[in-house]
Amino acid sequence: MSQENIESVLDETRVFEPPQSDTSFSSIADWQRACDNFEADFEGTWGDLARQNLTWQKPFHTVLNSDKPPFYRWFEDGNINLSENCLDRHVNNGLGERTAIIWEGEPGDVRHISYQQLLAEVCQAANSLKTLGVVKGDRVIIYMPMIPEAAVAMLACARIGATHSVVFGAFSAQALRDRVEDAAATLIITADGGYRRGAVHSLKNSVDEALSQGCPSLKHVLVVKRGQNDVNWVDNRDIDWTTLLTQQATTCPPETIASEHPLFILYTSGSTGKPKGIVHSTGGYLLWAHLTMLYSFDFKPASDVFWCTADVGWITGHTYSVYGPLSNGGTTVMYEGVPTYPDAGRLWKICQDHKVSIFYTAPTAIRALNKAGDQYPNAYDLSKLRVLGTVGEPINPEAWMWYYKVIGGERCPVVDTWWQTETGGHMLAPMPFATPTKPGSATHALPGIATEIVDAQGDVVQKGGGLLVITKPWPSMLRGIWGDEVRFIETYWQKFADKGYYFAGDGARKDEDGYFWIMGRVDDVLNVSGHRLGTMEIESALVSHDAVAEAAVVGCPDDIKGEGIFAFVILKTAVTEGLEQELRAHVTKTIGAIAKPDVIRFTENLPKTRSGKIMRRLLRDIAAGREITSDISTLEDQAVVAQLQGKTVS
Repeated sequence: MSQENIESVLDETRVFEPPQSDTSFSSIADWQRACDNFEADFEGTWGDLARQNLTWQKPFHTVLNSDKPPFYRWFEDGNINLSENCLDRHVNNGLGERTAIIWEGEPGDVRHISYQQLLAEVCQAANSLKTLGVVKGDRVIIYMPMIPEAAVAMLACARIGATHSVVFGAFSAQALRDRVEDAAATLIITADGGYRRGAVHSLKNSVDEALSQGCPSLKHVLVVKRGQNDVNWVDNRDIDWTTLLTQQATTCPPETIASEHPLFILYTSGSTGKPKGIVHSTGGYLLWAHLTMLYSFDFKPASDVFWCTADVGWITGHTYSVYGPLSNGGTTVMYEGVPTYPDAGRLWKICQDHKVSIFYTAPTAIRALNKAGDQYPNAYDLSKLRVLGTVGEPINPEAWMWYYKVIGGERCPVVDTWWQTETGGHMLAPMPFATPTKPGSATHALPGIATEIVDAQGDVVQKGGGLLVITKPWPSMLRGIWGDEVRFIETYWQKFADKGYYFAGDGARKDEDGYFWIMGRVDDVLNVSGHRLGTMEIESALVSHDAVAEAAVVGCPDDIKGEGIFAFVILKTAVTEGLEQELRAHVTKTIGAIAKPDVIRFTENLPKTRSGKIMRRLLRDIAAGREITSDISTLEDQAVVAQLQGKTVS
């Protein structure tokens, strides 16, 4: 969060009472009773919720196995198939004709897919995977635009017990290759291309480039023809999705799956440079995805149309575009394109046309659409909206108020959610019709979630700022980092190993009412448009260019993205015309457009201590244009500060 936003939330005193609603959580007393149930019987309450809300192939008896912390196991002696919970049970209960997915492509094409239709296509896809030799435990990469086939592929993997790993479609060929190799994937499911900003964005070419040097584990590439753009075709490796699926039966018995079986691996950025493969289980993850739809959004499957705008390449898209809504038997909206094409009214038009009642998006989008002007939302009928949500980063109070007033008409509660890829679902969030809200605060922990703010020694801070930790295990917690137990412990558990706390990596504070205010990352991970990027990844990409000797990357305030990317670069040679653009393009090719530096400042030196450590807090001050307040007495060369405050090249 920028310094300006931090100051604004520190001064925030407005409180908004929740609207009245006939719901199971209609007052703060209801929330408190739910929390008290966990306090009285932690494991028993989780067990009851798992039995009541999910369909189990084999009942569990052990709720939580804590024998080897932090390797916790939930419902481990039970069997459960996620695909069956999201599809079969609803069809079997007479809901086959209910719309599961409303999809809109960027050009305007629309599909309404019923639960019966979705089940049939998922079964065909699952049979296709088996035809290609995919078996339980194999890893499958999904590299897709935001089209229904992406959700079908995820559910098909879950149906047969293959572990999927969705890679954001805007990531580069190199980023894709890194993930294929780390997961030792046997199959990539992709598309020829997808629509973005009025043109077809190619994906298959990136797959070909990623595999151009060979990949021993990879056997096949399954291609959806969405963009109808020209692509290369590799015989005996590349297979047409439609051709293969139409040859398959529309029934496929769900595989027997252990609760702790890895449902998916999702790679997220880390401060060490190498992306972390976050592993999530099946039963525990699904339970929390299901429950948070009810807790955070008051989701009513029979009447609500739910739209989470996140791409399935991110955890938000996994939990709240696909698995959460479908496990509840509700209707979820998917949109292929960008929020501003053909103009800044696109999201509001979709809300109007598809009668969206719950809308969940990122503060980045809210700020950008606010900036575009009220004339865009005012042109559409948003009266069906009843709950608004925000995700990905702390929302500044000004954006919160615009969202509440202009989009929600001052009648819709704003649900500000804090969570991570690692947590699987919401940790902090108001219950929309129970919790009084404050602009910029994620309010309280949800029932069953134990959060605290502690100091550097792990002692609880009763009021004020500190480090955000989770003190008890929860069902949807990450089960590890793929292939790296040591890194899993070091990253999340080592800091407070003596207390057994999970350290979230975020700073936070509590106000006098016990409300949580997230203040942003405390490590070297940037939060750009709600997406986490490791500074080391971007630095490594810059240094891989022949002209660059060294680079240091920090965040800088950005009115739209929340945090921008500011790169300090030392060159091997003199600055040449067009080099900045060349370096930006190089980072885009290496990682993806989301990692492209907003500002590049060429310098002859970086501020280093006598031990050789870069003083990043000094770089952050410079990038933000703030007065230098850091103690620079430990710098090896204090003259570098004046040099770094020179002219910005952008």
